[in-house]
Amino acid sequence: MIPKEFMWGAAMAANQCEGAYLEDGKGLSVVDILPDAEHGRWDMLYHPEKYLGRKLDFYPSHEAIDFYHRFREDLELLAGMGIRAFRTSISWPRIFPNGDDRKPNEKGMLFYEELFNECHRCGMEPVVTLCHFDTPYALVEKYGGFKDRRAVDAYVRYCRTVFERYKGKVRYWITFNEINMITHIPFLGGGILLEGEENRGQILYQAAHHQLVASAMATKIAHEIDPENRVGCMLAAGSFYPYSCRPEDVMASIEKNHENYLFIDVQSRGAYPGYAKRIFAENGVKVHLEEGDEALLKENTVDYIAFSYYSSRLTGTGEEIKGKVVDGNAVTTLRNPYLDITAWGRQIDPIGLRVTMNELYDRYQKPLFVVENGLGCEDIPEADGTINDDYRIDYTRKHILQMKEAIKDGVECMGYLPWGTIDLVSAGGGEMKKRYGFIYVDRDNQGNGSLGRRPKKSYEWYKRVVASDGEDLG
Repeated sequence: MIPKEFMWGAAMAANQCEGAYLEDGKGLSVVDILPDAEHGRWDMLYHPEKYLGRKLDFYPSHEAIDFYHRFREDLELLAGMGIRAFRTSISWPRIFPNGDDRKPNEKGMLFYEELFNECHRCGMEPVVTLCHFDTPYALVEKYGGFKDRRAVDAYVRYCRTVFERYKGKVRYWITFNEINMITHIPFLGGGILLEGEENRGQILYQAAHHQLVASAMATKIAHEIDPENRVGCMLAAGSFYPYSCRPEDVMASIEKNHENYLFIDVQSRGAYPGYAKRIFAENGVKVHLEEGDEALLKENTVDYIAFSYYSSRLTGTGEEIKGKVVDGNAVTTLRNPYLDITAWGRQIDPIGLRVTMNELYDRYQKPLFVVENGLGCEDIPEADGTINDDYRIDYTRKHILQMKEAIKDGVECMGYLPWGTIDLVSAGGGEMKKRYGFIYVDRDNQGNGSLGRRPKKSYEWYKRVVASDGEDLG
């Protein structure tokens, strides 16, 4: 039932793991100026202009978990689980410190070459995100990030550089991490600062168009450089359920799903969907398309749909929904009374993964790739140092079971890459306390700890899952 070529693996991102934030010629990214939660990270995600220029106490990404210096050790640990694919990202400012430099930074190029070589030595297929919430900060200062079309030129030049250098070493690419996040957390999603009286919708949808054009150009170049390349888009997924069977609530869920799928509709189908006209009109938005944009989008659709899934979402219209908002991976969602909820306010809905996979596959008829899924929670080591994370095993088991059900439903699925398989810095809160990994990292929220690694109970469990192709979930 699970296809032979199915990629059981692991996922992480440069900005949450590498550290070495200015080492070997790297430039600043937008994440490098985000402090930890105690010093305003959550507020800065939505109002970055209030914090720029301040010197705060602790920036978690500056050292992160020091993957830059420890990647060989970490890949060996991952290989110990028998995994077949490893998702990471290339830090754009590690290759072009200012985003648009004349020449790439050779030390950065060499780091990733060594990383991908080590992946292959360990039997892992690299799955590489080209921009994972780390737009070069120099482009924010110079152009306003993806507000400006010139950021597209810089991105495309960067993509061509890495496609050429890593030809034959990387076959699976993702153009932008969770592209729909640009309308929710625009500073992370595209290096965008919103000022004063600007029309928020106009700025964000135009910036999103720039990313869609950049993605299409990158897809075209990747296929030209190596026809074996497979390029995917990526969505922060999770179907919206209606709060009730009232027709108004059902319609509200359809509209919310439209907002979520708009960008990958373009990347997968090659044109803006009809409903986009209404969204733009109701938000006072007129997206400017340059000559040739429509043809470019139409002719360079993606090969597969990658997505993150942490929970379903819920929306409605009645008075009874007031005050029932919880975390939905930066997307506003209502509290679903039928679901359990984590300490961080995220709802747990394994069946929602099956729902989402069916919805995506019915909509696009392209292979799906689960490139993020996991449970973020606090792990308390026992007196002997062991971490008995049965709660994580239970969460992952239930989601794998529902993924298998979706495959039985006829969904074509390329693989399953649980998120943060080695503990990492969380994107939202900049925390280490919110852990996802099967491998523990000795590091706390204030940056204290030895950075030593050790497997949790879930490590051996996932090893059995991979070895049995998902049959042994006990």
